[in-house]
Amino acid sequence: MTRVTTLNLPEFHRSVLGMDRLMNDFNRLDNSGYPPYNIESIGEDKYQITLALAGFKRSDLTITVKDGLLTIEGKKDEIEQEGREFIHRGIANRAFQRQWKLAEYVEVVDATMEDGLLYVLLERQVPEEKQPKTIAIR
Repeated sequence: MTRVTTLNLPEFHRSVLGMDRLMNDFNRLDNSGYPPYNIESIGEDKYQITLALAGFKRSDLTITVKDGLLTIEGKKDEIEQEGREFIHRGIANRAFQRQWKLAEYVEVVDATMEDGLLYVLLERQVPEEKQPKTIAIR
């Protein structure tokens, strides 16, 4: 019996045809940890992503959805450094991009910002024609 304990992605990619989209999703994984975020279920078909964005304003942020990919970007103007001497600088002032692949029929329905937290509300909205139907037996 052979057990696979590791996966060499470049080797795997060469041996599997037609899986380009899957491999692109693997390659897009962001492990930077910035900015920190939570994903929570707030109902049967509702979810919320919360990002901690201290120092960012609404005008610094862009939220887009294209081809089922939710992208949240933040870009800040450089803070004037002249005449400032930091003893410790732990507050990040850098651009970021976070992406999430949305499941089928999941839509962004709202985005709000309060007290340095960005809340993005998602909802799974299955069209009526795709929902299960009960067929009456005659």
